[in-house]
Amino acid sequence: MFTALLGAVAQGILWGAMVLGVYITYKLLDIADLTADGSFAFGGCVCAVMIVNFNINPLLALLFATFAGMIAGFITGALHTIFEIPAILAGILTQISLWSINLRVMGKSNIPLLKTNTIFSWLTDATGMSNAVAGVILGGIIIVLIIMILYWFFGTELGSALRATGNNEAMIRALGVNTGHAKLLALVISNGLIGLSGGLIVQSQKYADINAGTGAIVIGLAAIVIGEVILGKVISFWMKLSAAVVGSIVYFVIRGIVLQLGMDANDMKMLSAIIVALALAVPVMSAKIRAKRAYSPKGE
Repeated sequence: MFTALLGAVAQGILWGAMVLGVYITYKLLDIADLTADGSFAFGGCVCAVMIVNFNINPLLALLFATFAGMIAGFITGALHTIFEIPAILAGILTQISLWSINLRVMGKSNIPLLKTNTIFSWLTDATGMSNAVAGVILGGIIIVLIIMILYWFFGTELGSALRATGNNEAMIRALGVNTGHAKLLALVISNGLIGLSGGLIVQSQKYADINAGTGAIVIGLAAIVIGEVILGKVISFWMKLSAAVVGSIVYFVIRGIVLQLGMDANDMKMLSAIIVALALAVPVMSAKIRAKRAYSPKGE
C-alpha cells in the first residue's frame, strides 16, 4: 500500500505542471481550455520521439515537449482571438486535430521507452532509489521552479495585465491593453506547462500513447477545486499555485487508494467526474445552508 501511495504522490506532482497550466486559463481567464487533453499527449509524444528516434538528451526533450504544448496553445489562442471562435470550441477543434497529429508524429499509437535513458533513470541508476522516489524528488524540484517562475512573471507588468484581463476585461481594455494578445499569451504559457507535464509523465512511465491526455482537463479542474477546498480561501498568489499542486497530489492519492481497494480501473473516469462534481457542489451547498441559517427567524 505504501509503495502504491508513494507512486500516486509522484504522479500527482508530475501532473502538477499540467494542473498549473489549467489553473492559468480556468482561474485567471475563466476559460475551460479543452486543448489540455490534446496538448498533454502532444508533449508526451514529441518527448518520446525525440528520445527514441533522435537520441536527444531527455532534458532537452522536455524543452521540445514544452514547445509542442506552446504551439498547440498558440493555435487555440489564434482561433479564439483572431478568428473570434468561442474559446471552448477553439479548444475542441485543436484537441481533435491533435489526435491525428500525435499519430503522425509517432507513426504508431504508442512508443515504449524501456531501453532508453530518462531524467528519472539517471537518478535511479545513480542512487538505486525507486522510480517513485525519483519522481517525487525530481518532480518536486521542477514544480518548485515552475511556481517560482510563475509567481515572478505574474508580478510583472505583463503578468499583471494578463491577470487583470481575466478579472475585468472591459476595464483593462480601456487602459490600452490588448486583451487578445493577453489571452493568446496565457494559452501559450498554459499549454506549454501541460506539454511539459506530458513529457514528464512519458519519461516516468516509460511509454507514450496518443490517448494519454484523455480526461486531462477533468483531472486539472478536480485538482484545482480540491486544493481550494483543502487550503481554503488563500490570499497569496503563490499559495494559490501551491494549492493547485496539493490538489493534484490529493486527487492521485484518492485514485490510488480506490484502486488498492479493488475498484475497476475502467471506472476511474466516472470517479474523476464524481470527485469534480462533489468538490464543486459541496462548497456551494455549504454556503447556501449558512446563508439560510443566517436569515432564518430566531427560534426556527
